[in-house]
Amino acid sequence: MARGRGDKEDAEKYTGLLKLVQVLSFLVVFVAGIIIGLATSAHINTYFSSQAQLFSTSTVTSFQVSSNKANCNQTQAPCPEIDYLSMDAFIHPMNLTHKLSDDELFWRASMMPYKKEYPFPRVPKVAFMFLTRGPLPFMPLWERFFKDHEIFFSIYLHTPPDYYLNVSTSSPFYGRQIPSQRVEWGSFLLADAERRLLANALLDFSNERFILLSESCIPVYNFPTVYKYLIGSTYSFVESYDDPTRYGRGRYNRKMLPHIKLYQWRKGSQWFEMRRSVATYIVSDTKYYNLFKKYCKPACYPDEHYIPTYLNMFHGSLNANRTITWVDWSMGGPHPAKYEGVNVTEGFIQSIRNNGTLCSYNDELTSVCYLFARKFAPSALEPLLNLSSTVMNF
Repeated sequence: MARGRGDKEDAEKYTGLLKLVQVLSFLVVFVAGIIIGLATSAHINTYFSSQAQLFSTSTVTSFQVSSNKANCNQTQAPCPEIDYLSMDAFIHPMNLTHKLSDDELFWRASMMPYKKEYPFPRVPKVAFMFLTRGPLPFMPLWERFFKDHEIFFSIYLHTPPDYYLNVSTSSPFYGRQIPSQRVEWGSFLLADAERRLLANALLDFSNERFILLSESCIPVYNFPTVYKYLIGSTYSFVESYDDPTRYGRGRYNRKMLPHIKLYQWRKGSQWFEMRRSVATYIVSDTKYYNLFKKYCKPACYPDEHYIPTYLNMFHGSLNANRTITWVDWSMGGPHPAKYEGVNVTEGFIQSIRNNGTLCSYNDELTSVCYLFARKFAPSALEPLLNLSSTVMNF
Protein backbone atom coordinates (compact mmCIF):
# COMPACT_ATOMS: atom_id res chain seq x y z
CA MET A 1 0.00 0.00 0.00
CA ALA A 2 2.81 2.43 0.86
CA ARG A 3 4.47 1.78 -2.47
CA GLY A 4 1.24 2.42 -4.38
CA ARG A 5 0.74 5.73 -2.64
CA GLY A 6 4.30 6.83 -3.54
CA ASP A 7 3.78 6.01 -7.22
CA LYS A 8 0.68 8.11 -7.25
CA GLU A 9 2.52 11.09 -5.77
CA ASP A 10 5.31 10.76 -8.33
CA ALA A 11 2.78 10.70 -11.16
CA GLU A 12 1.15 13.86 -9.88
CA LYS A 13 4.54 15.60 -9.66
CA TYR A 14 5.39 14.55 -13.25
CA THR A 15 2.08 15.85 -14.54
CA GLY A 16 2.64 19.20 -12.82
CA LEU A 17 6.12 19.55 -14.30
CA LEU A 18 4.77 18.73 -17.77
CA LYS A 19 2.18 21.46 -17.53
CA LEU A 20 4.82 23.90 -16.33
CA VAL A 21 7.03 23.08 -19.34
CA GLN A 22 4.09 23.57 -21.71
CA VAL A 23 3.33 26.98 -20.19
CA LEU A 24 6.98 28.05 -20.45
CA SER A 25 7.16 26.82 -24.08
CA PHE A 26 4.09 28.83 -24.95
CA LEU A 27 5.59 31.94 -23.32
CA VAL A 28 8.87 31.48 -25.25
CA VAL A 29 7.07 31.11 -28.57
CA PHE A 30 4.88 34.10 -27.77
CA VAL A 31 7.83 36.31 -26.87
CA ALA A 32 9.75 35.16 -29.97
CA GLY A 33 6.76 36.02 -32.13
CA ILE A 34 6.59 39.50 -30.64
CA ILE A 35 10.32 40.06 -31.29
CA ILE A 36 10.13 38.84 -34.91
CA GLY A 37 7.06 40.96 -35.52
CA LEU A 38 8.75 44.07 -34.20
CA ALA A 39 11.89 43.42 -36.29
CA THR A 40 9.88 42.81 -39.44
CA SER A 41 7.84 45.94 -38.88
CA ALA A 42 10.97 48.02 -38.44
CA HIS A 43 12.49 46.57 -41.63
CA ILE A 44 9.35 47.28 -43.63
CA ASN A 45 9.22 50.85 -42.35
CA THR A 46 12.88 51.35 -43.23
CA TYR A 47 12.41 49.88 -46.71
CA PHE A 48 9.43 52.02 -47.60
CA SER A 49 11.11 55.09 -46.12
CA SER A 50 14.22 54.48 -48.25
CA GLN A 51 12.10 53.87 -51.35
CA ALA A 52 10.18 57.05 -50.72
CA GLN A 53 13.44 58.92 -50.29
CA LEU A 54 14.87 57.35 -53.45
CA PHE A 55 11.77 58.20 -55.42
CA SER A 56 11.89 61.70 -54.09
CA THR A 57 15.60 62.07 -54.97
CA SER A 58 15.07 60.58 -58.45
CA THR A 59 12.19 62.90 -59.04
CA VAL A 60 14.22 65.89 -57.94
CA THR A 61 17.22 64.78 -60.02
CA SER A 62 15.04 64.15 -63.05
CA PHE A 63 13.44 67.52 -62.55
CA GLN A 64 16.86 69.16 -62.21
CA VAL A 65 18.15 67.47 -65.39
CA SER A 66 15.03 68.50 -67.29
CA SER A 67 15.29 71.97 -65.84
CA ASN A 68 18.99 72.25 -66.70
CA LYS A 69 18.34 70.96 -70.22
CA ALA A 70 15.55 73.47 -70.62
CA ASN A 71 17.81 76.23 -69.32
CA CYS A 72 20.61 75.08 -71.63
CA ASN A 73 18.29 75.08 -74.63
CA GLN A 74 17.25 78.61 -73.82
CA THR A 75 20.81 79.87 -74.21
CA GLN A 76 22.31 80.93 -77.50
CA ALA A 77 24.50 77.76 -77.63
CA PRO A 78 22.26 74.65 -77.39
CA CYS A 79 23.34 71.60 -75.38
CA PRO A 80 25.55 69.24 -77.41
CA GLU A 81 24.06 65.82 -78.03
CA ILE A 82 26.67 63.03 -77.97
CA ASP A 83 25.97 60.00 -80.15
CA TYR A 84 28.24 57.30 -78.78
CA LEU A 85 27.28 54.94 -81.62
CA SER A 86 27.92 57.45 -84.38
CA MET A 87 28.53 55.82 -87.75
CA ASP A 88 30.97 58.57 -88.72
CA ALA A 89 33.12 58.00 -85.63
CA PHE A 90 33.12 54.26 -86.31
CA ILE A 91 34.04 54.28 -89.99
CA HIS A 92 36.22 57.43 -89.99
CA PRO A 93 38.14 57.92 -86.69
CA MET A 94 38.41 61.64 -85.98
CA ASN A 95 42.08 61.41 -85.00
CA LEU A 96 44.77 58.76 -84.69
CA THR A 97 45.30 59.06 -80.94
CA HIS A 98 44.22 56.11 -78.83
CA LYS A 99 45.40 54.04 -75.85
CA LEU A 100 44.73 50.58 -77.27
CA SER A 101 47.33 47.89 -76.69
CA ASP A 102 48.56 46.03 -79.76
CA ASP A 103 46.32 43.05 -78.94
CA GLU A 104 43.29 45.32 -78.57
CA LEU A 105 44.21 47.21 -81.73
CA PHE A 106 44.65 44.05 -83.82
CA TRP A 107 41.34 42.65 -82.54
CA ARG A 108 39.52 45.87 -83.43
CA ALA A 109 41.19 46.06 -86.85
CA SER A 110 40.41 42.41 -87.67
CA MET A 111 36.68 43.12 -88.04
CA MET A 112 35.53 42.48 -91.59
CA PRO A 113 31.85 42.97 -92.47
CA TYR A 114 30.19 40.16 -94.41
CA LYS A 115 27.76 42.58 -96.00
CA LYS A 116 29.38 43.83 -99.20
CA GLU A 117 27.28 46.98 -99.57
CA TYR A 118 28.19 50.00 -97.45
CA PRO A 119 25.49 52.04 -95.66
CA PHE A 120 27.32 55.25 -96.57
CA PRO A 121 28.76 56.77 -99.77
CA ARG A 122 32.22 55.16 -99.79
CA VAL A 123 35.08 56.55 -101.84
CA PRO A 124 37.88 53.95 -101.70
CA LYS A 125 41.14 55.42 -100.47
CA VAL A 126 44.80 54.44 -100.58
CA ALA A 127 46.52 54.35 -97.18
CA PHE A 128 50.13 55.55 -97.41
CA MET A 129 51.94 54.08 -94.40
CA PHE A 130 55.36 55.58 -93.62
CA LEU A 131 57.69 53.57 -91.39
CA THR A 132 60.41 56.07 -90.49
CA ARG A 133 63.35 56.66 -88.16
CA GLY A 134 62.22 60.26 -87.68
CA PRO A 135 62.26 63.15 -90.20
CA LEU A 136 60.76 62.88 -93.68
CA PRO A 137 63.32 64.53 -95.98
CA PHE A 138 61.07 64.14 -99.05
CA MET A 139 57.96 65.63 -97.46
CA PRO A 140 57.85 68.60 -99.91
CA LEU A 141 57.85 66.13 -102.82
CA TRP A 142 55.10 64.04 -101.24
CA GLU A 143 53.03 67.14 -100.46
CA ARG A 144 53.20 68.09 -104.12
CA PHE A 145 52.23 64.53 -105.05
CA PHE A 146 49.17 64.55 -102.74
CA LYS A 147 47.98 68.09 -103.61
CA ASP A 148 44.29 68.35 -104.61
CA HIS A 149 43.58 64.63 -104.03
CA GLU A 150 42.66 64.75 -100.34
CA ILE A 151 39.52 62.59 -100.57
CA PHE A 152 41.42 59.70 -102.16
CA PHE A 153 44.17 58.99 -99.62
CA SER A 154 45.07 58.64 -95.95
CA ILE A 155 48.52 59.00 -94.34
CA TYR A 156 49.89 57.08 -91.35
CA LEU A 157 53.28 57.69 -89.73
CA HIS A 158 55.10 55.24 -87.45
CA THR A 159 57.99 57.17 -85.91
CA PRO A 160 60.12 56.75 -82.77
CA PRO A 161 57.78 57.22 -79.77
CA ASP A 162 59.48 60.43 -78.62
CA TYR A 163 59.64 62.02 -82.07
CA TYR A 164 57.32 64.90 -82.93
CA LEU A 165 56.79 65.82 -86.58
CA ASN A 166 56.61 69.60 -86.76
CA VAL A 167 54.54 70.53 -89.81
CA SER A 168 51.99 73.18 -90.64
CA THR A 169 48.32 72.47 -90.16
CA SER A 170 47.83 72.68 -93.92
CA SER A 171 50.16 69.74 -94.57
CA PRO A 172 48.58 66.34 -95.29
CA PHE A 173 51.09 64.94 -92.77
CA TYR A 174 49.69 67.07 -89.94
CA GLY A 175 48.34 64.95 -87.07
CA ARG A 176 49.03 61.66 -88.84
CA GLN A 177 51.43 60.05 -86.34
CA ILE A 178 50.02 56.85 -84.87
CA PRO A 179 50.76 55.60 -81.33
CA SER A 180 54.17 54.05 -82.02
CA GLN A 181 56.71 51.91 -80.22
CA ARG A 182 60.45 51.39 -80.42
CA VAL A 183 61.75 49.69 -83.58
CA GLU A 184 65.01 47.88 -84.17
CA TRP A 185 65.85 47.15 -87.80
CA GLY A 186 66.42 43.40 -88.26
CA SER A 187 64.40 42.45 -85.18
CA PHE A 188 60.81 41.34 -84.79
CA LEU A 189 59.98 44.85 -83.56
CA LEU A 190 60.05 45.85 -87.23
CA ALA A 191 57.32 43.33 -88.10
CA ASP A 192 55.35 44.61 -85.09
CA ALA A 193 55.54 48.15 -86.48
CA GLU A 194 54.34 47.02 -89.92
CA ARG A 195 51.29 45.30 -88.45
CA ARG A 196 50.66 48.31 -86.19
CA LEU A 197 50.53 50.56 -89.24
CA LEU A 198 48.18 48.18 -91.02
CA ALA A 199 45.88 47.92 -88.00
CA ASN A 200 45.61 51.68 -87.52
CA ALA A 201 44.89 52.18 -91.21
CA LEU A 202 42.22 49.44 -91.15
CA LEU A 203 40.24 51.42 -88.57
CA ASP A 204 39.15 53.70 -91.41
CA PHE A 205 36.70 51.67 -93.48
CA SER A 206 37.29 53.84 -96.53
CA ASN A 207 40.88 52.63 -96.87
CA GLU A 208 40.97 49.96 -99.59
CA ARG A 209 44.67 49.69 -100.48
CA PHE A 210 47.68 49.84 -98.14
CA ILE A 211 51.23 50.71 -99.22
CA LEU A 212 54.26 50.55 -96.90
CA LEU A 213 56.92 53.21 -97.49
CA SER A 214 60.08 54.49 -95.82
CA GLU A 215 61.50 57.99 -95.44
CA SER A 216 63.82 57.25 -98.40
CA CYS A 217 60.96 56.36 -100.79
CA ILE A 218 59.70 58.60 -103.59
CA PRO A 219 56.77 58.38 -106.07
CA VAL A 220 57.77 58.06 -109.74
CA TYR A 221 54.27 58.59 -111.17
CA ASN A 222 51.61 61.19 -110.36
CA PHE A 223 48.77 60.52 -107.93
CA PRO A 224 45.99 59.78 -110.48
CA THR A 225 48.16 57.11 -112.12
CA VAL A 226 49.04 55.51 -108.78
CA TYR A 227 45.46 55.61 -107.54
CA LYS A 228 44.00 54.08 -110.70
CA TYR A 229 46.69 51.39 -110.75
CA LEU A 230 46.13 50.30 -107.14
CA ILE A 231 42.35 50.64 -106.86
CA GLY A 232 41.91 48.87 -110.19
CA SER A 233 44.15 45.93 -109.28
CA THR A 234 42.63 42.53 -108.54
CA TYR A 235 45.78 41.46 -106.67
CA SER A 236 48.01 42.63 -103.84
CA PHE A 237 51.67 43.38 -104.55
CA VAL A 238 53.79 41.41 -102.09
CA GLU A 239 57.05 39.92 -103.30
CA SER A 240 57.13 36.23 -102.39
CA TYR A 241 59.61 33.77 -103.89
CA ASP A 242 61.55 30.64 -103.04
CA ASP A 243 65.23 31.41 -102.50
CA PRO A 244 67.23 28.14 -102.31
CA THR A 245 70.38 29.83 -100.97
CA ARG A 246 71.47 30.33 -97.38
CA TYR A 247 69.81 33.77 -97.53
CA GLY A 248 66.44 32.14 -98.17
CA ARG A 249 65.90 28.51 -97.24
CA GLY A 250 69.01 28.74 -95.09
CA ARG A 251 67.08 30.94 -92.67
CA TYR A 252 64.32 28.37 -92.16
CA ASN A 253 64.10 26.92 -88.64
CA ARG A 254 63.00 23.28 -88.47
CA LYS A 255 61.39 23.98 -85.09
CA MET A 256 58.55 25.54 -87.07
CA LEU A 257 57.49 22.04 -88.11
CA PRO A 258 54.82 20.76 -88.54
CA HIS A 259 53.08 24.12 -88.95
CA ILE A 260 55.46 25.57 -91.55
CA LYS A 261 57.34 23.24 -93.89
CA LEU A 262 60.48 24.07 -95.83
CA TYR A 263 58.74 23.99 -99.22
CA GLN A 264 56.31 26.67 -97.96
CA TRP A 265 59.09 29.03 -96.85
CA ARG A 266 59.29 32.28 -98.83
CA LYS A 267 61.31 35.48 -98.98
CA GLY A 268 60.41 38.93 -100.27
CA SER A 269 60.81 42.67 -100.04
CA GLN A 270 59.62 44.35 -96.88
CA TRP A 271 57.94 47.14 -98.88
CA PHE A 272 54.55 45.67 -99.70
CA GLU A 273 51.20 46.85 -101.04
CA MET A 274 47.98 44.99 -100.31
CA ARG A 275 44.22 45.16 -100.59
CA ARG A 276 41.97 45.49 -97.55
CA SER A 277 41.02 41.81 -97.23
CA VAL A 278 44.67 40.71 -97.25
CA ALA A 279 45.61 43.38 -94.69
CA THR A 280 42.83 42.09 -92.45
CA TYR A 281 44.17 38.53 -92.73
CA ILE A 282 47.63 39.74 -91.68
CA VAL A 283 46.51 41.57 -88.53
CA SER A 284 44.15 38.71 -87.61
CA ASP A 285 46.86 36.04 -87.60
CA THR A 286 48.20 34.98 -84.23
CA LYS A 287 49.42 31.40 -84.66
CA TYR A 288 51.99 31.92 -87.41
CA TYR A 289 52.94 35.36 -86.20
CA ASN A 290 53.94 33.86 -82.85
CA LEU A 291 55.85 31.04 -84.58
CA PHE A 292 57.96 33.60 -86.44
CA LYS A 293 58.39 35.66 -83.31
CA LYS A 294 59.76 32.61 -81.48
CA TYR A 295 61.91 31.00 -84.15
CA CYS A 296 62.80 33.64 -86.79
CA LYS A 297 65.74 35.47 -85.24
CA PRO A 298 68.95 36.81 -86.81
CA ALA A 299 70.12 35.77 -89.31
CA CYS A 300 66.42 35.23 -90.06
CA TYR A 301 64.63 38.54 -90.58
CA PRO A 302 60.85 38.48 -90.02
CA ASP A 303 60.18 41.51 -92.23
CA GLU A 304 61.55 39.55 -95.22
CA HIS A 305 59.87 36.21 -94.48
CA TYR A 306 56.71 36.41 -92.36
CA ILE A 307 54.23 38.05 -94.76
CA PRO A 308 55.63 36.37 -97.93
CA THR A 309 55.43 32.93 -96.27
CA TYR A 310 52.01 33.48 -94.71
CA LEU A 311 50.46 34.68 -97.97
CA ASN A 312 52.07 31.84 -99.90
CA MET A 313 50.53 29.32 -97.49
CA PHE A 314 46.99 30.71 -97.28
CA HIS A 315 46.24 33.54 -99.72
CA GLY A 316 48.60 33.08 -102.65
CA SER A 317 45.78 33.43 -105.18
CA LEU A 318 45.28 37.03 -104.02
CA ASN A 319 48.89 38.04 -104.59
CA ALA A 320 50.77 39.19 -107.71
CA ASN A 321 54.06 37.95 -106.19
CA ARG A 322 55.94 41.14 -107.03
CA THR A 323 56.72 44.50 -105.49
CA ILE A 324 55.83 47.90 -106.94
CA THR A 325 58.74 49.67 -105.16
CA TRP A 326 61.92 49.78 -107.23
CA VAL A 327 65.27 49.27 -105.49
CA ASP A 328 68.81 48.65 -106.76
CA TRP A 329 70.59 45.57 -105.37
CA SER A 330 73.20 45.46 -108.14
CA MET A 331 75.98 46.64 -105.83
CA GLY A 332 75.66 43.55 -103.63
CA GLY A 333 75.85 43.50 -99.83
CA PRO A 334 73.15 43.63 -97.14
CA HIS A 335 71.80 47.06 -98.17
CA PRO A 336 70.64 48.44 -101.54
CA ALA A 337 72.31 51.31 -103.35
CA LYS A 338 71.56 54.83 -102.09
CA TYR A 339 71.24 57.62 -104.64
CA GLU A 340 72.46 61.14 -103.94
CA GLY A 341 71.39 64.36 -105.63
CA VAL A 342 74.12 64.10 -108.29
CA ASN A 343 72.66 60.76 -109.42
CA VAL A 344 69.15 62.11 -110.02
CA THR A 345 68.66 62.91 -113.68
CA GLU A 346 65.73 62.79 -116.10
CA GLY A 347 67.16 59.68 -117.72
CA PHE A 348 67.57 57.94 -114.37
CA ILE A 349 63.96 58.56 -113.31
CA GLN A 350 62.70 57.51 -116.74
CA SER A 351 64.68 54.26 -116.46
CA ILE A 352 62.77 53.45 -113.25
CA ARG A 353 59.41 54.33 -114.78
CA ASN A 354 60.05 52.18 -117.82
CA ASN A 355 63.06 49.91 -117.50
CA GLY A 356 62.29 47.78 -120.54
CA THR A 357 60.82 44.84 -118.64
CA LEU A 358 57.26 43.57 -118.54
CA CYS A 359 55.24 42.44 -115.54
CA SER A 360 51.76 41.08 -114.91
CA TYR A 361 48.89 43.40 -114.04
CA ASN A 362 45.45 41.80 -113.69
CA ASP A 363 46.76 38.78 -115.64
CA GLU A 364 47.96 40.92 -118.55
CA LEU A 365 51.44 42.20 -119.39
CA THR A 366 52.34 45.84 -118.78
CA SER A 367 55.50 47.96 -118.85
CA VAL A 368 54.40 49.96 -115.78
CA CYS A 369 55.84 47.81 -113.00
CA TYR A 370 57.13 50.27 -110.37
CA LEU A 371 55.15 53.16 -108.88
CA PHE A 372 57.68 54.05 -106.14
CA ALA A 373 61.44 53.90 -105.73
CA ARG A 374 64.09 53.83 -103.03
CA LYS A 375 66.71 54.38 -101.64
CA PHE A 376 67.32 58.14 -101.97
CA ALA A 377 69.47 60.44 -99.82
CA PRO A 378 68.11 63.82 -98.60
CA SER A 379 70.35 65.60 -101.11
CA ALA A 380 68.13 64.21 -103.90
CA LEU A 381 65.17 66.38 -102.86
CA GLU A 382 65.96 69.50 -104.92
CA PRO A 383 66.66 67.74 -108.23
CA LEU A 384 63.55 65.57 -107.71
CA LEU A 385 61.41 68.69 -107.20
CA ASN A 386 62.87 70.12 -110.40
CA LEU A 387 61.91 66.98 -112.32
CA SER A 388 58.52 66.30 -110.73
CA SER A 389 56.45 68.39 -113.16
CA THR A 390 58.28 67.46 -116.35
CA VAL A 391 59.05 63.78 -115.76
CA MET A 392 56.69 62.53 -113.05
CA ASN A 393 53.82 64.85 -114.04
CA PHE A 394 52.94 66.34 -110.66
